[in-house]
Amino acid sequence: MGRSRSPGPPPLVVLLLVLSLWLPLGAGDSLPTESRLVNSCIQARKKCQSDPACKAAYHQLESCTSSLGTELPLEGSSTSADCLEAAQQLRNSSLMGCTCHRRMKHQATCLNIFWTVHPARSLGDYELDVSPYEDTVTSKPWKMNLSKLSMLKPDSDLCLKFAMLCTLNDKCDRLRKAYGEACSGFRCQRHLCLAQLRSFFEKAAESHAQALLLCPCSPEDVGCGERRRNTIAPSCALPSEVPNCLDLRSFCRADPLCRSRLMDFQTHCHPMDILGTCATEQSRCLRAYMGLIGTAMTPNFISKVNASVALSCTCRGSGNLQDECEQLERSFSHNPCLTEAIAAKMRFHRQLISQDQVDSTFSVMQQQTHSPAIGPQPGLPVLSFFVLTLFLLQTLW
Repeated sequence: MGRSRSPGPPPLVVLLLVLSLWLPLGAGDSLPTESRLVNSCIQARKKCQSDPACKAAYHQLESCTSSLGTELPLEGSSTSADCLEAAQQLRNSSLMGCTCHRRMKHQATCLNIFWTVHPARSLGDYELDVSPYEDTVTSKPWKMNLSKLSMLKPDSDLCLKFAMLCTLNDKCDRLRKAYGEACSGFRCQRHLCLAQLRSFFEKAAESHAQALLLCPCSPEDVGCGERRRNTIAPSCALPSEVPNCLDLRSFCRADPLCRSRLMDFQTHCHPMDILGTCATEQSRCLRAYMGLIGTAMTPNFISKVNASVALSCTCRGSGNLQDECEQLERSFSHNPCLTEAIAAKMRFHRQLISQDQVDSTFSVMQQQTHSPAIGPQPGLPVLSFFVLTLFLLQTLW
């Protein structure tokens, strides 16, 4: 008698196991939990509180600052001596390397912890503020339903097309309507408008948010440029009176969220030399730039006819700090890293939407410098991946 074949796994089980390797690529940008971060400040504080010495040092640092924007009092008082001692005790704790995530739950709590212990990081040495955010960029496929774009006129501007793509996505449409309502009308309350803008750029899929804000327009297409400029509702999101740029920065630094976003921008959109060599890759710079939208430092396009951006502030009346003020203003309006990152993303969007033939669901993976994820790669269409999967399953059965 021949040996009987051992029963293999049920076909449906095998299919689910194989597909599970691919499906996470198409997942939405869900809010990460603290456990997914390498060293969340919330987790680090919990660990610190289990150690009596670390717990006492952390509480001492909390009392050393009257606000998150105030430096530690390091001179001339018994309080400063206590602060120095507490900072020294925390130098080797997990709190020193803790980070937060832009889309994490309890982000405000995490940032409060970071800025409480942050002065201790630079104790004894001058160090510029660093970004509190985890320095990661994931490679995810661009996945949008383009089938209904045929309802628009062929010559419709690209910003209108990307706005329609947002409308076709339930989450994007809901978040966009929320800030549209909060940022419109004669009785618009700026703080509510900014809060809804932050919510959109934090919770909407990054692909939709970038497409809506960074859609390409021809210089002569004023309507397209105006639609792009109005993405962040300049009439309500920006201050009614133009403030001094240094005053705007001081106000931002006093707020832990705004301070965090500004430091993130300065970290990832910083030209390191006169040649314009950028500190990090374009995807990180764009994410940091968009993170500022909805804060006091909200930048916006300054014109309907080009993609130049700037802060809504002035350097008039800066006195002896005129050079410092102009340097801050130029970090947005004349920043080669930011300018090229925006231009590159707009070129990508133009290529994406101008495909001669598109499937009902168009998926493309942008090239990144990170390790490829498991699943269909840029050169392997989704359909081909499924055909290959079914072929492999057939051989297993």
